[in-house]
Amino acid sequence: MENKSINRYNTFCKSLKNLQKSLHADPEKDFVLEGTVLNFNLTFDISWKVMKDILIKQMEILDFAIGSPRETLQQAFTNRIIDDDQWMQMLRVRNQLAHDYDGTFAAEKFSDIINVYYPLFDKFKNHVSKYYEHL
Repeated sequence: MENKSINRYNTFCKSLKNLQKSLHADPEKDFVLEGTVLNFNLTFDISWKVMKDILIKQMEILDFAIGSPRETLQQAFTNRIIDDDQWMQMLRVRNQLAHDYDGTFAAEKFSDIINVYYPLFDKFKNHVSKYYEHL
């Protein structure tokens, strides 16, 4: 796999590690909620691009809309890179967070980010590490 893919995977791992800090953080404290949302968005955006890299470079699947997170998630699910339909819900949450100007939606979703989505990211990381461990 080329360096760009490896770098993207490593960036995903670092982003996930940053998101992990929110697991024991108080969302009422200054910047915790904002930092959690920022790290969630970054981790999500990099994760679907890692999926795309695996689909294209490892599995040689090219018959999907490569620039679309939704299409990539569907292909990743079909090809068993992910095994939970919560990823589509995660995409919807990520999209809604982009328009959450007062932070109310972020506050509502904080618990889901750390209790539902973080474990999905972690499971994904453990599952796809096999594609990168020999590099």
